[in-house]
Amino acid sequence: MNKTIIITLLIISGIAGLIWWGSKTQNSVESTTVKSGEKSSLVALETVYDFGKISMKDGIVSKDFTITNNTDKDIIIPRLVTSCMCTKALIVREDGTTNGPFGMEGMGHVPPANETIVAGKSIIIRAAYDPNAHGPAGVGVIDRFIVLTDQSGSDLQLEIKAVVTP
Repeated sequence: MNKTIIITLLIISGIAGLIWWGSKTQNSVESTTVKSGEKSSLVALETVYDFGKISMKDGIVSKDFTITNNTDKDIIIPRLVTSCMCTKALIVREDGTTNGPFGMEGMGHVPPANETIVAGKSIIIRAAYDPNAHGPAGVGVIDRFIVLTDQSGSDLQLEIKAVVTP
């Protein structure tokens, strides 16, 4: 009887420790990936999108954000990253060709974007979120970021939110 109680307490402690460690790791990754540099010259009419309730069984959801260069000079985007491995970003040019996908730093190779947005022109950033990426533990509220960094080091941050259900 005592062995059963001790083993049960050890298992519960281990699970609690893993949950605590996982939450600290995720918060640490998001805070280091999503930096707040100077505001970019790029403009997005919409920077936050809430999918509302989404189901894991329905799979990947995506949102297109239009990014415009309202300046009189071309802007180069050397870097495009996401805050989590469950989120990917793709650059869709005016002619329909694409660049990417781009993901989270530290979780495999993230290629440089090296994308030029011509003065007065726009591109689409397609954010795709996979509700199955975290498995059954991934249900609940999510808040993910896509960060474009221009050649001056300024950031434009896009955000997607959802409530994930099984």
